[in-house]
Amino acid sequence: MLKIGLFSKLSRVSIRMLRYYDEIGLLHPAYIDPESDYRYYREDQLPQLGWIKALRDMGFSLADVCRMTEIGHDAEKLAPYFETRRRELEADAAKTARQLLLLESARNRLGKEDIMQYNVTIKTIPERYAACVHTIIPCYAEEGSVWKTLCEETDGMRLVPDEPCYCAVTFLDGEYKERDVEIEAWKTVKGSYPDTEHVKFRTLPAVTVASCTFRGPYEKIGEVYAAIAAWIADNGYECDSPMFNIYHVSPHETHNPEKFVTEACYPVRKK
Repeated sequence: MLKIGLFSKLSRVSIRMLRYYDEIGLLHPAYIDPESDYRYYREDQLPQLGWIKALRDMGFSLADVCRMTEIGHDAEKLAPYFETRRRELEADAAKTARQLLLLESARNRLGKEDIMQYNVTIKTIPERYAACVHTIIPCYAEEGSVWKTLCEETDGMRLVPDEPCYCAVTFLDGEYKERDVEIEAWKTVKGSYPDTEHVKFRTLPAVTVASCTFRGPYEKIGEVYAAIAAWIADNGYECDSPMFNIYHVSPHETHNPEKFVTEACYPVRKK
């Protein structure tokens, strides 16, 4: 048997941590001398501790590691733990990738004169007939589910796109919301079609908007909104109704965010 000091050295785990593992029931010493209180471990506990270290390196919590070591190496019972952790790591990786993209984009713009310079124009979008889905989604990131509903419920109708065909979302809340976001997605079409459970066909009125079209990922949208708001204030206009985004090139056409083309539209009127 190995004294705790040698076991610590061979396993590359501190004595303090070994004592803690003993306290929480994760790895007990094989023997504790009742007189000296020295702790001893068996050589075959080294692989067991190696497995614990491997699980911790994967990011499993100590609570999960305790449960997993009780299971042993039963692949079927361990599979749900690994699948859950895989999904967590993928979510973390996606978040990190997004933060790196924002960081790189901001760094590239530092010191440039055109930072936050977007061209805002006034235009009138004419009356248009559209397939519309008015709903509440859990959060802004779930917008794609509304388009899925629209496509699925009109799949057999052979909708004829209008010219130009606008695919847009109107944001109906009067504020930014972290959950339960009210929106209306709409796609302009030609012809006449029956309503479905969620898709309603109606004519949308003409609207005058302060418009700004930009190319790139949706993370830029905050800067675009700020530019439009400043332009509205500087040119004697005021917002008239909820704003909407027209997606000229969206994830439906490309998976490269740098190629997205979005037009932010704020309905306005003269003060």
